[in-house]
Amino acid sequence: MTEKSYLQKIEEHKGIILKVANLYADDLEDRKDLYQEIVLQSWSAYPRFEGNSKFSTWLYRISLNVSLTFLNKRKKATEIKKRTITDGYVDPPELSERADFLYRAIKQLAEIDRSIIMLHLDDFDTSEISEIIGISKGNTNVKLHRIKQQLITILNRK
Repeated sequence: MTEKSYLQKIEEHKGIILKVANLYADDLEDRKDLYQEIVLQSWSAYPRFEGNSKFSTWLYRISLNVSLTFLNKRKKATEIKKRTITDGYVDPPELSERADFLYRAIKQLAEIDRSIIMLHLDDFDTSEISEIIGISKGNTNVKLHRIKQQLITILNRK
């Protein structure tokens, strides 16, 4: 597990990181910060990657965990700021109008639900999603059904 093999795998799968960063960070600077944090944390964890799952599955898990931690830190920083005051990242390509519409709808979901639907849209099966998220396969199926219903409701409102 060399630096070269890690960098090659990150280059092959950087789309995963970009998607996650785009879903969990609203502005360009936050997306860049999140992208860098995911790359850093995955590099730190790479020596422990045993290959028991696909690299993409492992990278999704790292990316989602880092994103959720990142969001919590941002929320805390924003709360503190409100009290005191009353490059590896590539900007994602322009989305089609329909894709942008869907992204905006997905961003309205709870954080964990965003993760689940994103993995589903990237063709991960329920077993892989449950492994990445850390919930049972049955719970994943139920959540997916409910998320789809939520998205239908959100999309029909617009």
